[in-house]
Amino acid sequence: MIVRRAARAVTALLLGAGSLPALAAGPSIPNDKAEMQGLDKVTARVVRFEVARGQPVQFGTLRIQLDACFTSPPTEQPEAAAFLEIDDLDQDQEERIFSGWMYASSPSLHALEHPVYDVWVIGCSAPLDVPAGAPELSNPVPGAG
Repeated sequence: MIVRRAARAVTALLLGAGSLPALAAGPSIPNDKAEMQGLDKVTARVVRFEVARGQPVQFGTLRIQLDACFTSPPTEQPEAAAFLEIDDLDQDQEERIFSGWMYASSPSLHALEHPVYDVWVIGCSAPLDVPAGAPELSNPVPGAG
């Protein structure tokens, strides 16, 4: 719970502050939506969907919430990183099964481990307006470049 609050506080600072801190190189353009894909391993059904920041989406028994989604500038190698919180609502119980960053270029790096579902990030969309004169945000995750 403390980690979740800290992640939301950092996200709020990164997305809502007038000046954005410069971190290590990596995705730097904040976006309001994540483009995702999910696999139901039982039915072999693959579904593509979008998750907007602050608007959870249901995929099977999973509830997926996006806290942040960043893409790299057009001058750099394409990359997208999304901070997600995923809860399993199976049998009227709510259990947090994933909380962290997923990278579009490396879906297995921080993967959701679930016996029935696979979920991964494809990219980000709906870029947010960054105030003029704000320094470029490099990487939302210190040390991951």
